[in-house]
Amino acid sequence: MKNIITILLCSIVLSMTISCSEDGIDETGFGTLKGTVVSSGDNKPLSNVKITTAPASTTVFTNENGEFVIQQISVGEYSVQAELNDYQAAFEATSVINGNTSNVVFELKKASFNNKPPTTPILISPEDNGTVDSTSVTFVWSASDPDGDDLTYSLELRNDKNQDVELFENITDTTYTFSPLILGTKYFWQVTADDDVNEPVLSSVKTFSVIASPTGNRYLFVRNINGNNVIFSSDEEGNEFQLTLESTNSFRPRRNVAANKIAYLQTTGAQVDIFTMNLDGTEKKKVTSSINPNGFNFNEINISWPEGSDLIYFPRFDKLYSIRTTGQGIKQVYQTLDGSLISEVDVNGNLIALKTNDISGYNVSIYTINFSGVVQNTVLTGAMGAASGLNLSVTNQKLIYSYDTDEFQSSSYRRLNSKIFLYDLVSNTSREISGDKAPGTNDLEPIFSPNEASVIFTNTSNDGNSQRNVLSLIIDEQQDTREELFSNAFMPDFE
Repeated sequence: MKNIITILLCSIVLSMTISCSEDGIDETGFGTLKGTVVSSGDNKPLSNVKITTAPASTTVFTNENGEFVIQQISVGEYSVQAELNDYQAAFEATSVINGNTSNVVFELKKASFNNKPPTTPILISPEDNGTVDSTSVTFVWSASDPDGDDLTYSLELRNDKNQDVELFENITDTTYTFSPLILGTKYFWQVTADDDVNEPVLSSVKTFSVIASPTGNRYLFVRNINGNNVIFSSDEEGNEFQLTLESTNSFRPRRNVAANKIAYLQTTGAQVDIFTMNLDGTEKKKVTSSINPNGFNFNEINISWPEGSDLIYFPRFDKLYSIRTTGQGIKQVYQTLDGSLISEVDVNGNLIALKTNDISGYNVSIYTINFSGVVQNTVLTGAMGAASGLNLSVTNQKLIYSYDTDEFQSSSYRRLNSKIFLYDLVSNTSREISGDKAPGTNDLEPIFSPNEASVIFTNTSNDGNSQRNVLSLIIDEQQDTREELFSNAFMPDFE
């Protein structure tokens, strides 16, 4: 009898234990698992990625946005796996909570076992063992990837003057511009291509040299390259050197021999500022700040830096200012009495030559004043047509300029027949010296050569769109002495 009672009691206890266990299972419930799968590096959504879990649940695939969802997944701890051909499988741990949504994000890396590395980069420019005639260089190379993977590049640059190593990383293009180079230096460069899957691939090492400092170059001129004005210098044998970058708009250079510097204009945003630089293009420095050059047309204004002075003179609408090369001491020198705009200036000793015009560039006057603002000579007054170029002789006895004798006026500021004139400031007489200028062309922007026996100037077709060239001519020769100095060039200076 006791055994029967014992058996009955054990059965009751076992039944209660099972009942309690069943109550716990009922409380587990279900949740939702969502996620996104993207490619590593560029975060592009990946579709048709197989999603499985451990412990096992429903198998799903991502949509075109790289998204997936598993509904009614039992509460618990899971390891979620993402699989796609050509990618490494990835795992993420997550917890599913009753009535809640859990989220996971996968970044799949490309599998390297069937992914080919990039081709070896081929170095194109600068030419191996070549010479660069500028303080700036644009590196050009080529490379490709057999699997179409996006490539990034690293460029390493060394030189034979010091132990510096320049490393430029995460380059997405096959070109890279570097500045400034050290003049008279030999450089070594190498490019690495990386597909973010395989080991990066190195190119060969190539070399180039930079020409020695061109401090003896006496000619300055401007070329337009890809929409920007770029300043060049040249010696008398025609060996050219690029002084400013193609990425900046720099123009109207003026060399100061005593200071061994060049002043020039450069656009900075919507305004123009005065800069200075060394004769080799190094140590570029912005001079102006709140008060800067301005007028009816940026391309038609100039600056003057007199020899032996640290003052640079520049026009701003109807006022003439001077500023020290340090950027300090800005001062108003003169203001026109009739509100006309000052476009060009040349200062020599105690004499200032000015060219003024209206807002359209016409109604031109050219005259000289002293530093008290008193007019000394009147060359042109209220003239129709356009004028350009203004240069005083070293003795202040002569002035050279160009003027459109057809007196043509248009909204595009086109000139039809601009000729060079030499004005005698002693006798107040003028004579035309363009000589055998070809019909349909303009002589513009004349300046005296250092010995004043000749002038250099810009010549171009009067269509307003053709190439411009820098020429020279001897002033008092009867025969044609025109000689082309630089092609595709304008805004000359010769000191």
